Amino acid sequence: MDSRMIGVIGGSGVYDMEGLEGAEWRAVDSPFGAPSDRILTGTLNGTPMAFLPRHGRGHVHTPSSVPYRANIDALKRLGVTDVVSVSACGSFREDMAPGDFVILDQYVDRTFQREKSFFGPGCVAHVSVAHPICARLGAACADAAEAAGARVHRGGTYLAMEGPQFSTLAESKLYREVWGCDVIGMTGMPEAKLAREAEMCYASIAMITDFDSWHPDHGEVDVTAIIATLTGNAARAKDMLRALPDHLSGPPAPCPQGCDRALEYAILTSPDARDPAVTQTLDAVAGRVLNRAAD
Repeated sequence: MDSRMIGVIGGSGVYDMEGLEGAEWRAVDSPFGAPSDRILTGTLNGTPMAFLPRHGRGHVHTPSSVPYRANIDALKRLGVTDVVSVSACGSFREDMAPGDFVILDQYVDRTFQREKSFFGPGCVAHVSVAHPICARLGAACADAAEAAGARVHRGGTYLAMEGPQFSTLAESKLYREVWGCDVIGMTGMPEAKLAREAEMCYASIAMITDFDSWHPDHGEVDVTAIIATLTGNAARAKDMLRALPDHLSGPPAPCPQGCDRALEYAILTSPDARDPAVTQTLDAVAGRVLNRAAD
C-alpha cells in the first residue's frame, strides 16, 4: 500500500464536502454502470480525499436504485483505500436519540432488490463479512465525531431494510425487541459487503434522525421532523469529516483486521475456468489477486 486515500459516501443531507484543496468533480467510468454522481476529489490536510453523494446531488436515487457496485468500483479505481459511509437512520434505543451518531459494527441485511456482489457465474468468490466494519477505521471515525462535538455511541447493529417506505409498527417492534437491532436504515447494505469484496476498509456513521415507529411517545415517522434533525446532523458530519484525516495520521500500513486482503483465498474458480468477460469487469476490485494468478 503506497498511500492512503479516504473515500466518503454521503447519505441523505450530505451532498457535498467543503474545504478540499484542489477540489474537482470527476466522472469515473465503471463496468458496473454509472456511479450515483461525479466524484469530488481533492486533499484535506494533505490527505487525498474522494467524496461521492450516495443519492446523487439533488437526491435523485432511491435506496433501491443507488448503483452500489458502480459506486464502490469507481472509488476503488480512484485509489480509495478507506471508505467512510455517512447515512441517516432511525433508532430502536431510548439512549440513542435523534442527533446522536452511532459508529456501527454489525448489520442485519433485509434488502432483496439489489445486486450484492461483484462476483458471479464465471468467477465465484466468497468473502467473510463476520465483522463488516473495519475496527481501526471505525475508531478513527468515532474520535473525529467526538472532536466535532457529536454525541457518539461506539458500536451498534444496523437493520438494513429495502424501503422506500418506513417500517410498520409490527416490523419496528420485531427488529427492536426480538432481533435486538439498534438502528434502522435503507442504504448500509450491500455497500458494506461490496467494500469488503473490493478489499477496502469500511466504516459507517449512522446519524439518528428519529425513533422509528416503535416509540409510544413519537408515533409514526414524521418526515418533516426528520429533515429538521437531518440538517443539524449534516453540519456535524461535515465537521467530523474535516477532522478525520488527523485521526488517521501516520504512514499507511496493512489493515490489522485484514480488510485489504479479503480476497486472498476467496476466489474459488480456477484460473483456467474463469470467464474472461467477467474477470475483465473485476480489474479494479480484484486486480490484486487476479493479476497474481495470471502471472
